Amino acid sequence: MPIIKSISSLRHQTREIAALCHEKNEPVYLTTNGEGDLVVMTIEHYEQMQAKIDLLGKLSVAQVQSASGKKRITHKQMMTKLRNRLNG
Repeated sequence: MPIIKSISSLRHQTREIAALCHEKNEPVYLTTNGEGDLVVMTIEHYEQMQAKIDLLGKLSVAQVQSASGKKRITHKQMMTKLRNRLNG
């Protein structure tokens, strides 16, 4: 269940909101006049979210490449190429 607070609580309860973010590892949604305005989260949560977005982007590119029908190589072939490149 999302954690929702008014934006004025950020001014008066900054430490409590930060503690909530750390304890629950969830973002806190801040509202202004009853409508969503901002989201507060830990840096760790933000970085995890960014990593997921990056991974999904890469998977999307791979899916498009796979569907294109271009010639591909196997995992074994790729590992052999990498080892050869590393070993000179």
